[in-house]
Amino acid sequence: MDWFYSFPHMNEDMLRLLKKSIDDGFRSFTRAWGETIETFFSPLQDFLVAADRFMTQTPWPIITGIILLIAWVATRNLRIVASCLVTLLAIGYFGMWEDTMRTVSMIFVCTLISIVIGLPIGIMMARSDRLQKIVNPVLDVMQTMPSFVYLIPVVMILGIGKVPGLIAVVIYAIPPMIRLTDLGIRLVSKELLEAADAFGASHSQKLFKVQLPLALPTIMAGINQTIMMALAMVVVASMIGVQGLGQPVLKAIANQYFTLGIFNGLAIVGIAIIFDRISQAYGRRLQKHREMAHD
Repeated sequence: MDWFYSFPHMNEDMLRLLKKSIDDGFRSFTRAWGETIETFFSPLQDFLVAADRFMTQTPWPIITGIILLIAWVATRNLRIVASCLVTLLAIGYFGMWEDTMRTVSMIFVCTLISIVIGLPIGIMMARSDRLQKIVNPVLDVMQTMPSFVYLIPVVMILGIGKVPGLIAVVIYAIPPMIRLTDLGIRLVSKELLEAADAFGASHSQKLFKVQLPLALPTIMAGINQTIMMALAMVVVASMIGVQGLGQPVLKAIANQYFTLGIFNGLAIVGIAIIFDRISQAYGRRLQKHREMAHD
């Protein structure tokens, strides 16, 4: 009976020792490999700095024109283009242009990295049920883990700065890209794949000429969700030095500046709406082309 009553305390001691050994091991790892890992990510930092400089140092009419051109090419909808123009002019009028452009550059780089990493993983998952069973639980953990937790290991390894924030944002935002790429490829009709086999198409030809084009609307939905999740992570990433709209929001929380927080929060909402409308409209256009191709 004494052992029965002492069991919880014994369990607490074992957990304490386990946590201490893991923490000590991780600290030893960061001391031994921290500089090597920083060197590995230095090209990523250069790319992020270049994107940041382009967005902040290019005159605002040029940046506005580029965004409106992208909106028109993607949507062919004058109403969406006009709403983008009004949103950008309002952001500039209220003095949030530079912070907004820093946020846009961060989201652009995060989305690009998520596509480069997530697309091949999604393709491999679509080809292998075993890999899907392995990766899905990992994605579940990534999507349910509190966003603040991602900052701990990244900061311990790389310290404070843009690259740690970028990595944390990518980890948080990449699961939809992987899942919807996998889903889009799996939804491609088996009859079409059999027809491609009948014409002697190779695996790469089936992938690039049949599966990916037909899965593109679903993949675009994944890109849309990745952008939205990256924007949601902006304020959290500002805690470790990521510049942009998140830092004024964090400052407003710390100092109870109501208007500062509301204005910058609305700017994040405005950017999110622009990205959402453009990507959704482009996805719908792709879906129409897909339906016309089937007909």
